[in-house]
Amino acid sequence: MILNNVGYNHCHDADFLIDRPNGSGDCLLLILRTGAVFTLNGSDQYAPERSVMIYPAGMPQQYRCLPQQTFANDWMHFTFEADEEQRFLSRNIPYAKIIPVDYTEFYSFCIKAIADENSSDHPLRRDTVYLYFQLMCNKLSDQIHANEQTERGTRYEMMLTVRNQMYANPYWEWNVAWAAHQTRMSRSSFQHIYKEQFGVPFIQDLIRSRIEYAKMLLRTTNMSVQDVSQNAGYRNYEHFARQFRDQCGMTPGQFRQRG
Repeated sequence: MILNNVGYNHCHDADFLIDRPNGSGDCLLLILRTGAVFTLNGSDQYAPERSVMIYPAGMPQQYRCLPQQTFANDWMHFTFEADEEQRFLSRNIPYAKIIPVDYTEFYSFCIKAIADENSSDHPLRRDTVYLYFQLMCNKLSDQIHANEQTERGTRYEMMLTVRNQMYANPYWEWNVAWAAHQTRMSRSSFQHIYKEQFGVPFIQDLIRSRIEYAKMLLRTTNMSVQDVSQNAGYRNYEHFARQFRDQCGMTPGQFRQRG
């Protein structure tokens, strides 16, 4: 790895702005000590303090401080050699993505050590610089894994809340768009993750919840099968009867007769 430039605890005024349409000609690692705004693919994204951003070579670099606030960060410009970039990417560290970290002290320590080492006359300073960089990559990879675990746990809790609501109130007018909105996901992501979490597509699970509710009404009430259909969330009796038969292998009337 070739270290082109490095900065430790640099502070800037409230008018700070970086706008490099063609990038900086190398990779850029940023350790944010304050919040910032990054423009990625034409969209502004907020980056909290204690986060990391890595730009690949050739990518436009656009970021600025928050309104009426100063900007502080640590940074390093570098160029990969040989297979170093493949080793870096194998850690699943993404380019051009804001990565929140629990603390930045370790990364700042490494940046300062890199800056000190780079300005020294140590014969092995280049190797030492790369080792500090490797340490940062290892810790960052661990942090990304921890973030994903937390996200999966939070995502599962949101999914479970939606599913519990659905089974408790199957007669509501449920649809994928509403459920996805409740979990702050796109429709496609919601459907994919729902099936991954519960082993059944959302719509199939909705049908199951309504049929289970209808079975309970058929066992415990004297409602007509048409009223059961409506109370289970169906507007069309034929649709209900077809789905009931698909799920139970018999009509609603036959199910009631069997007790």
